[in-house]
Amino acid sequence: MDDTTTVGQPTLGLAWMLSQAGHALVTQQQSALEALGVTPRGHCVMTLADTGAFSQIELTREIGLDKTTMVVTVDALEKDGLVERRPSPTDRRAHVIVVTEAGRKKVAEAARLIAQSERDVLAAIPEEQRTPFLAALATLVAGPLDGPTACSSPVRRRT
Repeated sequence: MDDTTTVGQPTLGLAWMLSQAGHALVTQQQSALEALGVTPRGHCVMTLADTGAFSQIELTREIGLDKTTMVVTVDALEKDGLVERRPSPTDRRAHVIVVTEAGRKKVAEAARLIAQSERDVLAAIPEEQRTPFLAALATLVAGPLDGPTACSSPVRRRT
């Protein structure tokens, strides 16, 4: 088999396949989380925020969102009583994002739904291939795909 076909189909390219898979998985998880009133992005923000004292800009950098998207996300979480902005204990000019008790409950419920979604998706891969697949994917995102490459026309993320 040459590099123009994949199992009898035209090669769509690694970027397209990863983008398609990521978009489909996030959409599936969004559907699962709708009953909780939480988005995958909101869940991600709360999960990270609950591990330390992060300002919005620090969360923005860690998660890889643009500033505007982070502000909108934190505003929505705050409006729903899931996070609070509090003065930073180390920088009087900054505020840290603190997850409320209600937010922690949502994070725990969302984590269960996301874990089930991931189990369902990974069930399509033979069991003996799952661990090597996840290890290879982790190697990519920790190495050559650990962040966007600088370019004159940055590509916007789907999510």
